[in-house]
Amino acid sequence: MAPKTKQRSSVPPMTIENAKIIYRNFSGAAKKFNAKGLRNFHIVLEPDLAKVVERDGWNVRWHDPREEGDMPWASIKVALRFDNYPPRIVMVTADTKTTLDEESVDILDWAEIEKVDLVLSPSSWEVNGKQGIKAYLRKMFVTLNEDELEVKYRTVTKDSDRDSEEDGD
Repeated sequence: MAPKTKQRSSVPPMTIENAKIIYRNFSGAAKKFNAKGLRNFHIVLEPDLAKVVERDGWNVRWHDPREEGDMPWASIKVALRFDNYPPRIVMVTADTKTTLDEESVDILDWAEIEKVDLVLSPSSWEVNGKQGIKAYLRKMFVTLNEDELEVKYRTVTKDSDRDSEEDGD
């Protein structure tokens, strides 16, 4: 009898608008709960959505309430990989859209984020009789929160731009 082949997940990609992201590690830095080189972040899920996607097999983690009287809350870990199918990541400001790649995505570890819309790709896994669906980032649009100084100085050119203009005179 031939061995069974692993089937692709029948679960469709998941789109989440206005996602709240936490535990950012776009750089893949080694941390207490993260091996060096593994890029990821977590998304806080609304309880109703968490129950639905958990039933579908996504790896949802439930957390104890933060304060007495609060409800438990849920999150899902999202992995970023740039080797086989790199995600499309776009950083949005009031006047520009910048596509981020493996070399520049770490800027999101410290960015002041206003809004995140994203698409997650499901990847089925099975280890020692346990199975589930791991979330991989397929596409993400990150709108930055720009304060009044960012807006005020948006049109100021870099010193290197000014120096090259002066050299040309």
